[in-house]
Amino acid sequence: MTTNTLEKPSVSFEFFPPNTEAMEARLWASIERLAELEPAFVSVTYGADGSTRERTHNAVERIIRDTELTPAPHLTCVGASRGEIDDIAREYWDMGVRHLVALRGDAPKGSESYVPRNGGYAYASDLVDGLRNIADFDISVAAYPEVHPEAPNAEFDLDNLKRKLDAGASRAITQFFFGAELFLRFRDRCSAAGIESPIVPGILPITRFPQLERFANMCGASVPDWLRNRFQGLDDDEATRKMIAASVAIEQVRALQKEGIEEFHFYTLNRSELTYAICHALGVRPKQAAA
Repeated sequence: MTTNTLEKPSVSFEFFPPNTEAMEARLWASIERLAELEPAFVSVTYGADGSTRERTHNAVERIIRDTELTPAPHLTCVGASRGEIDDIAREYWDMGVRHLVALRGDAPKGSESYVPRNGGYAYASDLVDGLRNIADFDISVAAYPEVHPEAPNAEFDLDNLKRKLDAGASRAITQFFFGAELFLRFRDRCSAAGIESPIVPGILPITRFPQLERFANMCGASVPDWLRNRFQGLDDDEATRKMIAASVAIEQVRALQKEGIEEFHFYTLNRSELTYAICHALGVRPKQAAA
């Protein structure tokens, strides 16, 4: 099957707010590089317990001021009252922000499980509903092809996704996964459940394999043996590791593209090289290069 090169996919990128000068320099170098690809939006994470609120705000403010990108800051239910979250949303709207990523958020450090805050938004569906009452935001939410680790079963998790979309979210971005079949089966289940909103695959280019396995353990994503085998013995060989990482991700996105997927969201980890290479393979290139 050949891909129509005139119809390049839509891409978006996730960044996290830096906490050192060196990390800030790397972030803005990555943003500058990836901005050439004209993403639909760039999201900025919020910290698992809302701990990076100020740094997220500062990063979003600079994106608006210094670039032509469309920022989509994350907002979570954790660590703030409804009034505080509503005020943040209004401030973002006044700054020119029109896109948000609405998440429940993880339980604060030291807590055994998530407990809704009294006077706060309980879950992401409540947050979406509240944000839609404040302004006409374009809202993205999270989806889990392999089921949220706290969900009792897949049906419960899918019902929760449907509530978020029915509350007014525009699209769902998935947790990262490996193996196109995981996403395609999930997309089919969403369709069978009556979900018509776009389900956008979240792609995580692998920078360091031990870090990936920690991420996967936290969020319930599986790491297949074939992938572990690809990276075996490369802990101290960064150059080869990058080539294998690019190969794995390009195989993944091309397989999804052949199945009609036209939107991709990349978890960049504030690095541009792998994401840029994967986008190039998808046909997403700077205008001058494409011409």
